[in-house]
Amino acid sequence: MLVIFDCDGVLVDSEPLANTCFARALQREGLDWSVEETMRRLMGRSMKSCVEIVEGELGRALPADFVDHLQVDTLQVFRDAPLQPVTGVVEAIDAIEAAGIATCVASSGGLDKMRVTLGITGLWSRFEGRIFSSSQVPRGKPFPDLFLHAAIQMNEQPFACTVVEDSLPGIQAARFAGMRALAYVGAPHTDAAALQAAGGKPFESMSSLPMLAWAPRV
Repeated sequence: MLVIFDCDGVLVDSEPLANTCFARALQREGLDWSVEETMRRLMGRSMKSCVEIVEGELGRALPADFVDHLQVDTLQVFRDAPLQPVTGVVEAIDAIEAAGIATCVASSGGLDKMRVTLGITGLWSRFEGRIFSSSQVPRGKPFPDLFLHAAIQMNEQPFACTVVEDSLPGIQAARFAGMRALAYVGAPHTDAAALQAAGGKPFESMSSLPMLAWAPRV
């Protein structure tokens, strides 16, 4: 068995901070999206996909240095906050691994970003060597490429994998990959109904995660 964790919003409480930075950057480019709209439209997607969506809305290309400036600003906010693990997730990982279940991370975020976010929260060393990014596959979420890549690297079959996600593209990617999908809906910004409709099993507290991870596939 293998439990695959998304990073942002599942391991680290980064989504509100990151999307606040993203919304401000978009407003400087003339796209007046609120933080909530930015989350709804972009959360869970690779940066490449986000840029494509934004450029489609603007009808023009973003500046060549847009992503670089956004990353610098966002990572500084993470350091200043400072970023925290999602409540209860460390204890959940402890219980899952104590039961002999393998774990890894598969995120739309880049490895450089995860080195900071997981590093600040003390999780990089815990998952080191088992951290995968959409930058390593042809297509990001909602396509299944990233989760299938993680399963291959971890020497596990898709049907034996459980994905823990908080975004609609992530749940869709897990289901397209033929994996169980657990939808963390403990944060105010998550849309539990949409995640459940996409095939995710909702849960509100990380204290529930170990028992769900051990549950037989249905």
